Amino acid sequence: MLFNSGDFLLFFPVVVLVYFVIPQRVKYLWLLGASYYFYMSWNPRYAVLILFSTVTTWAGALAISAVGRKFDGNGKTLKKWCVAGCIVLNLGILFAFKYYGFAAANLEGLLGLFHISVKMPVFDVLLPVGISFYTFQALGYVFDVYRGEITAEKNFLRYALFLSFFPQLVAGPIERSKNLMSQIYEPHSFDLQRVKDGLLLMCWGFFQKVVIADRIAILVTEVYDNFTVYSGLQIFLATVLFAFQIYCDFGGYSDIAVGAARVMGFSLTKNFKSPYYAVTVSEFWRNWHISLTTWFRDYVYIPLGGNRCGRLKKYRNLLLTFAVSGLWHGAGWNYVIWGGLNGLYQVAGDLTRPFRVRCQKRLHVRTDCGSYHLFQGIVTFMLVDFAWFFFRAGDVKAAIQMIRHGLANIGILSLFSPSTLSGINTMNLPEKDFFVMLGSLIVLMLVDYWKRQKVDLKGILMRQNIWFRWLVWYGLIFAVLIFGVYGPEYDASAFIYFQF
Repeated sequence: MLFNSGDFLLFFPVVVLVYFVIPQRVKYLWLLGASYYFYMSWNPRYAVLILFSTVTTWAGALAISAVGRKFDGNGKTLKKWCVAGCIVLNLGILFAFKYYGFAAANLEGLLGLFHISVKMPVFDVLLPVGISFYTFQALGYVFDVYRGEITAEKNFLRYALFLSFFPQLVAGPIERSKNLMSQIYEPHSFDLQRVKDGLLLMCWGFFQKVVIADRIAILVTEVYDNFTVYSGLQIFLATVLFAFQIYCDFGGYSDIAVGAARVMGFSLTKNFKSPYYAVTVSEFWRNWHISLTTWFRDYVYIPLGGNRCGRLKKYRNLLLTFAVSGLWHGAGWNYVIWGGLNGLYQVAGDLTRPFRVRCQKRLHVRTDCGSYHLFQGIVTFMLVDFAWFFFRAGDVKAAIQMIRHGLANIGILSLFSPSTLSGINTMNLPEKDFFVMLGSLIVLMLVDYWKRQKVDLKGILMRQNIWFRWLVWYGLIFAVLIFGVYGPEYDASAFIYFQF
């Protein structure tokens, strides 16, 4: 059940209405049932997998807690075995569904280099939607219990809701038990202002998805699927636009998820903070997919030693963390390269910092002015966007072929050609849709800029006359309805991160 589907537009109001009518003591049971129905709408068999993850991590956390009590807080070895069991069972399921084919193909290729012919069994299975997200959320809960940061949840059904809460189930944010679990126990009554805030955020998320992301997807898909007929300039344009496609697609989903949860009284983690205004790659990652970035920081990077173990080991930890993050996104070397590039940028930035500082001093470059920050932002975007190229390409071979073709056919002169717009039309996106996309991107970047400047957009809106507030409301709604990518030839597209 996609957020941008008619089914969800019927499902969500019913869930909310019943949620606020029924007694407080059974609200969590209603949400649990609704969440499983939501997840099973893709495939009823998926419920077995999330239930398995729920049972193993719930029991594992209780076992960790019991060992701690029995041995007066000691028994570290036994607790580690409990954690290891949860990791093996849950990552084992994730490996079987997501990484087995990738691992088998690479093993066959590696053995083939030594003239050893091995044919691995083939399992044609569909990747369960959201499995990477709820697996990491479940393991994060186990790690927190092991560290003593939270107590193990005894109520199985409440824990099951924590892991399956439908707004963030299939594509995050990856919630921490310290945030979401406690809210399941809190009473939530109907609050008109909170509901309006949540619906407004949901509407903004739909705007990002169906007006911007799905429109850009038409152009990007056309160019990436048929790159040999396009110039380097057009490939470059498509890659730049993909950066905004994935941002609006995933950021739109996150806003819908956070808004839907807010309607019911829950506060989810903010997943994006104007990432494309970042002036360094490290700042970009502090503001992009925040729930995953902090998960890898707390459960991978810091346990490896973080930045407390010397420069070389810090770089190793950083590169390893980003490579694993890339692999989390997809079973392919192009994802590993994408993650590794983002790690390598940060290592290179740290290594060259003394040299850059000396150059700035000798050249008397001011670093506290807007022009310098603009230059930093452009460089950061170019680096991040180049990495997105590998993310979007089907595989490493396709990425290399596209780079070679683009460099060989750069077509710089077409920038000054009056036929440039006709070139855009040939990329399967009509001219009127191109200008709708461009105008929408301007709106997006203005909103992100104001957010970065900590402008209270909601507060400003609420201080306006009621007619103006309703004008903004209806303007956003009609923008989604009128400019959203709909029609007989349009199939409501899944959010990009559903495949992860």
